[in-house]
Amino acid sequence: MTETKRILIAGGGIAGLTAAAAFGAAGFDVICVDPAPPVTDAAAGGADLRTTAFLQPARDFLATAGLWESLAPHATPLQVMRIVDAGVQPPVSRDFNAADISGDPFGWNLPNWLLRREMVGRLAALENVDFRPGTGFAGMLTRATGALVSLTDGTQVQARLVIGADGRDSAVRRAAGIGVTTTRSGQKALAFAVTHTAPHDNVSTEVHAAGGPFTLVPLPDHAGKPCSSVVWMDHGPATLAYAALPEADFNAAITARSADVMGDLTLASRRQTWPIIARIADRVAGERVALAAEAAHVVPPIGAQGLNMSLADLACLLDLARANWAELGNQEMLDTYQRRRHPDIRLRVAGVNALNRASMAGNPLAHDLRALGVKALHDIAPIRRGLMKLGLGAA
Repeated sequence: MTETKRILIAGGGIAGLTAAAAFGAAGFDVICVDPAPPVTDAAAGGADLRTTAFLQPARDFLATAGLWESLAPHATPLQVMRIVDAGVQPPVSRDFNAADISGDPFGWNLPNWLLRREMVGRLAALENVDFRPGTGFAGMLTRATGALVSLTDGTQVQARLVIGADGRDSAVRRAAGIGVTTTRSGQKALAFAVTHTAPHDNVSTEVHAAGGPFTLVPLPDHAGKPCSSVVWMDHGPATLAYAALPEADFNAAITARSADVMGDLTLASRRQTWPIIARIADRVAGERVALAAEAAHVVPPIGAQGLNMSLADLACLLDLARANWAELGNQEMLDTYQRRRHPDIRLRVAGVNALNRASMAGNPLAHDLRALGVKALHDIAPIRRGLMKLGLGAA
């Protein structure tokens, strides 16, 4: 059986679900497929216990997609970004306050499992969106006039535009013949939630030391105590060793690694690990295909850039789709997407990679240079404000 849809989205992660909601809200006929049904309960096996910090432009795009209204009650504001260099003594700490550049916080933090729950609910309310969890992308044939996509359930879909939002090992990207460049740092990340004795006061804190940053991002209170999500990046063997520690030893290790910025830390969730890479697709567009999110770029989890870059991809693509309604997915539209997004992606991937290398550095000279850099970026007001705007995607 062959169906006809204007847009097929491969990928039912946060980016793919957001894309389906945004294009559906704009009136496009959409099918969204993913081989794995989304886990929407924190206690369920396979739940994604990480969190996502949405910066201001991302919040605006979520509102366009009709998602922000249901997400806002669960979101924790991020008013201050604190950078701590714990590789020098005494540690160097500087606060970057959103009030310097905006009346809003830098962003808002939400658990990934909850994002999936609310997004799936939104898609169910959109009659022109067909979400098929448990069905995956199997292959495609493209022509100048459209794409014929084969799905894992044996059906085929004729689409004007295929959006690959199917992750870092994107099947859509491979089917389109688009290569990637991958940089491996030898790091792994460990994600978990903690309670702590000191209040977070809506401050997101990156503590830098040899091996990579230790980032605490505010969450709502848990069991009557202040709570934060943590992403701890370190060399791979060290991360695996920490992940295997008994809970009491782990609590002691994370409190020490945090430079005591939130007092004593206590594990409040399971621990998840994943490898850290940087990856960029050679192109973000092919014949009748647009790549977005981790199908197009992967960055280390620093500065809340990953998903916010992904939503910038989708916002650009939605603007072009609206402007090219009658010629959706034609080569001119996709060439424009390539010109608008790929240079910014390359710049941001390079920038995050550079920050990660600086954070990993373990020799004393590198520590001193990193600490001086933190001071300089903060203490010169025009540079501080410019850096904050760049981080938000506003410059």
